[in-house]
Amino acid sequence: MYLYEQIEQAKNFGAYKELPKYIPDNLNPSFELRPYQKDAFCNFITYFENEALCRKPTQTLFHMATGSGKTLIMAGLMLYLFKQGYRNFLFFVNLSNIVQKTFLNRTSSKYLFADEINIDGEKVKIREVNNFQASDPNAINICFTTIQGLHSDIWFVKENSVSIDDFRDNKIVLISDEAHHLNVDTRRGNKEEIENYRSWESTVKSIFEMNNQNVLLEFTATCDLANENIKREYENKIIFDYPLKKFRDDGYSKEIRTMRSDISIMERALQAIVLSQYRLKIFEDFRIRCKPVVLFKAKTIAESKAFMKEFIDTIKNLNGSVLERLADITEIDTMKKVYSYFEKNGITFEQLAQELKEAFGEDKCLSVNEDAEAEKNQIIVNSLEDANNPYRAIFEVRKLDEGWDVLNLFDIVRLYETRDAKNGIPGKTTIAEAQLIGRGARYYPFKLEEWQNKYQRKFDKDLDHPLRICEELYYHCQNESRYIAELYRALKEIGIDMENTVTRTYKLKDEFKADPLYQQGYVFYNERLIKSRSEVTGLSPTIRNHTYDVTIATGRAAEDTLMLGEEGTKESSVTTYTKHTSFAEIARINYSIVHRALRKYDVFKFNRLKSYFPQLKSINQFIFDDKYLGNVKIDITSRYEDPSPAILYVACVNVLKKIATSISNIEETYEGSKTFMAKYIREVFKDKRVNYTNPTDGGLGVSQNDNTVPMAWKLDLSKEDWFVFEDNYGTSEEKAFIAYFKQYVDKLKAKYDKVYLIRNERQLAIYSFDGGERFEPDYLLFLHSPKVNGYEQLQIFIEPKGTHLVKNDSWKEDFLLQLESNAIPIVKFADDNNYRIWGFHFFNRDLRRKEFDEDMNRLL
Repeated sequence: MYLYEQIEQAKNFGAYKELPKYIPDNLNPSFELRPYQKDAFCNFITYFENEALCRKPTQTLFHMATGSGKTLIMAGLMLYLFKQGYRNFLFFVNLSNIVQKTFLNRTSSKYLFADEINIDGEKVKIREVNNFQASDPNAINICFTTIQGLHSDIWFVKENSVSIDDFRDNKIVLISDEAHHLNVDTRRGNKEEIENYRSWESTVKSIFEMNNQNVLLEFTATCDLANENIKREYENKIIFDYPLKKFRDDGYSKEIRTMRSDISIMERALQAIVLSQYRLKIFEDFRIRCKPVVLFKAKTIAESKAFMKEFIDTIKNLNGSVLERLADITEIDTMKKVYSYFEKNGITFEQLAQELKEAFGEDKCLSVNEDAEAEKNQIIVNSLEDANNPYRAIFEVRKLDEGWDVLNLFDIVRLYETRDAKNGIPGKTTIAEAQLIGRGARYYPFKLEEWQNKYQRKFDKDLDHPLRICEELYYHCQNESRYIAELYRALKEIGIDMENTVTRTYKLKDEFKADPLYQQGYVFYNERLIKSRSEVTGLSPTIRNHTYDVTIATGRAAEDTLMLGEEGTKESSVTTYTKHTSFAEIARINYSIVHRALRKYDVFKFNRLKSYFPQLKSINQFIFDDKYLGNVKIDITSRYEDPSPAILYVACVNVLKKIATSISNIEETYEGSKTFMAKYIREVFKDKRVNYTNPTDGGLGVSQNDNTVPMAWKLDLSKEDWFVFEDNYGTSEEKAFIAYFKQYVDKLKAKYDKVYLIRNERQLAIYSFDGGERFEPDYLLFLHSPKVNGYEQLQIFIEPKGTHLVKNDSWKEDFLLQLESNAIPIVKFADDNNYRIWGFHFFNRDLRRKEFDEDMNRLL
């Protein structure tokens, strides 16, 4: 079992530590901590403060994807360990890079700390030192060195450098970036060689083992756990695991696409810079400052130099006819869209050529292949996002494979067409290309709306949004099927699976688009408003109406005979019980259980709570009042029909940990307006392309008419005039709803002259009245009937919901049921029409069939 899995178990026993407030308070506020980064901190703190679990000296490995913010974790751990009494930090890397500026240079855009560090009321300075012989006992003293330099300094003493004496009487924190380079001997697995050969790894271990209080923090994205020696060495040291696959699935990276073509390499390069210039203009259209960068990847330094010279000459002589010919021969949809944009905005090919001459001229091109200028170039390529950095084109071979922190790289051009695979297995070159793509996929942060997360992709469900291309990294290469198969395999090995995503199109029917309801009719929505603190009278509905599941002390176990596979697994038979309870119920049985659990988290101190909830009168009210913890439900699964106070306490601690995080993240409190504004339906609902991952068995991403859909739900929606799109690709529950709704269509048409059901693929959002939570109901039903003057229009929000989600999404259902009596439709210009807005119970065959039947029958 990996160390991080052991720590996961600690959560079940109330031993998991919360994030100390002084860590985020003393980091650069520009770098908002992401949920997984907070988990990384809490994992380490839980381990370090657990005497039974933590080994001395302490060695841990953070196995985290490239671009996931490992250096921010390093900075936060420095603050934590300073608080624990550590003052000396030895930071070493394999290659000389620019990490120093992120720790020391306050003027750098990537400086990691707050302008002023304050711990326990005392100001703390960050000092760079050459050794620890005269370190400041009141400061964080950092000694930067390369692994090579450290090895040389330790074994060959030099003046003013780190020596072995620095480590005899001092406890040290050693920080290793790109830590896979430390595993030279571990990889060999040769014990005699480990003992006799003073390798880089043995140098680090010599220092590390010199003091029982030393700490070694290792960070890497590429720990080779397939190597049995390395797995055995690190199984009990990997404290946090956040691989590239999870990083990408959570939306924190750019999406990756290939642009394959049969054109020449120079034409491929020109195509890439045209695409880059298009991105620049899209960013400008949305008032986002970003300078997109293109990387030209060569196989050898000589080839890189030659191509750079040719590229600069080509740009100098570029004219509109060259670009027009390139546009004429392209069959790539993305490029057709690019050229259409230029034409629509009155940019001729000649004007575009002049723009590219300026944007990609010789003074905007940089080669990073020369060792002589490595340090200078490192500064440049690690500040490409800065406003005063002019470079748009980077030429390289291998210098940027590691240690490169860039967010505004959107295009990589492969300048060679050779392959080095054998028997379909990717070669070293292809693997290195995949790793470079993974590094370049760091997301460029931006947001359009206050509710959006600036660090995550926003348009996975809106492929036609102009900014979607600004969330993508394009890899430009030859159109050769064997190479592409090898590249995809290499990408899959590092956690990027490009083959399991399909694109579906929700296409509006022409008949609906011609209907006056679509052309001139309204759809109503509300806005989220900032709520005054004085008006906040409780926890948000998403917290207080949530049911938290906790599993404790079930006694489940199993024995495995490994060679027999599943047949060799013998699981113990254990009877478990689930206790349905709430905080108020537990407190009525034993008040001290809840009160003691609250005391584990600083955020539940009364003064802190009062700052979030000004109307709160006492801790007692916080525990018992339904607006706060009173009605927060807990389902406790254990071996005991009547759980002991100890189990109830652990359950409370587990749930309060999640609630504490939610409260700590509160910056503003919101409410949804009760006035619903009008937009033309045609402005909101249009054709829409959507990506789905690995659609299977009639579920999400599969057509309603697919053979894998159960016969009772299978429908050719292109022939159903009441459904406005040609098809439906929703979940199984949504498909069940569509089939159910069809049974009512004829009855509805007998009463209303228009019956239209619209799938809402994140095109319209509404906000709950109570907490202002954003909600995008899956379907809108429009019912229309004429009256003497004008007409009556009923707009109904409908949400099919899987059984496993009904309980925890209950706030959405509550909101839907509030619409009829609270939502007030407002049109810009008064008319004689009557508009009403309703919401129904969730559609769920198991739990809401009776209620939904009654909702539908009201319409008849």
